[in-house]
Amino acid sequence: MRGWADRVAEQLMLAEPGWGYANLAIRGRKLRQVIEEQVGPALALKPTLVTLYAGGNDILRPSVDIDALMEIYDDGVARLVDSGADVVLFTGFDSSKSAVFGKTRGRTAIYNEWVREIADRRGAKIVDYWRLREFQDWRYWDEDRLHMSAAGHTLMAKRVLEVLQADDLIELPELPALATLSRRESLAANARWAREHVGPWLGRRLRGVSSGDSLQPKYPELTSLVPRA
Repeated sequence: MRGWADRVAEQLMLAEPGWGYANLAIRGRKLRQVIEEQVGPALALKPTLVTLYAGGNDILRPSVDIDALMEIYDDGVARLVDSGADVVLFTGFDSSKSAVFGKTRGRTAIYNEWVREIADRRGAKIVDYWRLREFQDWRYWDEDRLHMSAAGHTLMAKRVLEVLQADDLIELPELPALATLSRRESLAANARWAREHVGPWLGRRLRGVSSGDSLQPKYPELTSLVPRA
């Protein structure tokens, strides 16, 4: 899987071969874990550019104190900015069209205001995911309706590079035609999604485990990437 960060790194390295790239992200991590486990190792690499997107997994929990959470976030951002690195932050996605995740829309809006305020105060850049309306097209999303598809990651890479004011050679893929489902077919698809994705997700929450518990960072040390189609 090549996510948007990998694709951004490929394009930056294409323009400047001397770049190195690390990816410390682990799926399922909550914000406190990201700040406590990843900011230190990131700073040890003496970065010139850091992207940080954390908090979405907290927002999906039954209860969360957004204000307290963002104090931790602000501390992490301050450490990154104070290192001299350029820092890029992300607002959360507007899930208003999701019958399930749309219930957290208010939390995300509060989170986003904090992200914007912290970015203003710390001098960070923002990829405003909330305002990227292209992502309301569900063809940019994977089958779990929570993570982006390959097409979504490609589009996000392009939007990140625009914020960085960097040129790119990324070609957006042609999206498949939208399927027209009958009511019966739609209900069946939703039932299958709930069985295959929502059920296991809820089960992990009840057991206090994460899909990323056994995972390690993809690129913990600086590496080079070769652009691929």
